[in-house]
Amino acid sequence: QVRLVESGGGSVQTGGSLRLSCLASGNTTRSSCWGWFRQAPGKMREGVALSHPGGGTPYYRDSVKGRFTITRDNAKNTVTLQISRLTSEATAIYYCAADSGGHWPCLPNAYEYNYWGQGTQVTVSS
Repeated sequence: QVRLVESGGGSVQTGGSLRLSCLASGNTTRSSCWGWFRQAPGKMREGVALSHPGGGTPYYRDSVKGRFTITRDNAKNTVTLQISRLTSEATAIYYCAADSGGHWPCLPNAYEYNYWGQGTQVTVSS
């Protein structure tokens, strides 16, 4: 089992920045796809940024490319998401998620991820 705990959400004005962190405990996530999803009210959960277990170019949703950066530190069991130039479109609950390993490449399909954090709210206002 893997336990994921997010932190760092909050309220920010349009154009601002936030840093989300996810700490994993329990079994290792070294072989897992690990990253971030979000779910806005009335919308489906969508993959935002995902890191591959062996490194390489992360997956980013098209709408966040150039503004979101995912960083994975296997030694510290953390994955962070630096988000900048926020718009109201980013308002959502952000979830940290990891799969049980074996997927390549890492795709933004929520059903492939076994472990989820409790979520952290990000609210962007003008």
